[in-house]
Amino acid sequence: MPYADIRGVKLHYEDVGKGPPLLLLPGALGTGRSDFAPQLQALPERGLRVIAPDPRGYGKSRPPEREFPPDFYQQDAHDFAALMETLGCSTYAVGGWSDGAIIGLLLTLAYPQRVTKLAIWGGNAYVTRADIELYETTRCVADWPPRAAAPMQAMYGDGFQALWTRWCDAQQRLLKAGGDLCRERLAQITCPTFLLHGGKDRLVPLIHAQFLQQGIAGARLHVFPEGRHGVHLYDAGAFNELLVEFLLP
Repeated sequence: MPYADIRGVKLHYEDVGKGPPLLLLPGALGTGRSDFAPQLQALPERGLRVIAPDPRGYGKSRPPEREFPPDFYQQDAHDFAALMETLGCSTYAVGGWSDGAIIGLLLTLAYPQRVTKLAIWGGNAYVTRADIELYETTRCVADWPPRAAAPMQAMYGDGFQALWTRWCDAQQRLLKAGGDLCRERLAQITCPTFLLHGGKDRLVPLIHAQFLQQGIAGARLHVFPEGRHGVHLYDAGAFNELLVEFLLP
């Protein structure tokens, strides 16, 4: 089971395949394996080395328990850049989903010389009151669809609700601080960027992907008309084809 000592914590990560490295960043509470099982299976067969870590405090990267200081997204970005350096990857592509999309944006901004291509889906560059209202509908994990709740319950047990409550509270604090995640810096992203989004994403509406496309020069946007938040899981075949087409010449 691969682990790396990174910036004071021990991070667990998946590392599958050979070829150009792709760093896949999971969503809130997620792990490399829980969030990217179809990609870990299919993408190495297409010639990619897929590295998918568990963020600090999530999954097998515990202890420590997950905390949410004001800069928690930036903290994760620096963790993952350090992980890739430890693994000998001086340059790499980044793919990120949901919270991982935010972290991918921040990582690309902080380490532009390392990120060759950026693919993100289900993510946002800012938080509004309308976004918080959507997040609040998920606060009680007993109301989650079983398909989404089951792996989290298995992973975190009795701590699942408390962990998700801390995440929801952290989003409230981000809004009170102005809600800007990286909205004012999108123009600084110059690497090839591919935005994918579910047209029926109820957690992160399409307007966020459209804003990213407007802010990042040359960014390409593909919308799955019937896709929801986890489009890479529920339409994995089509999603993987598009991703490989973008990443490999």
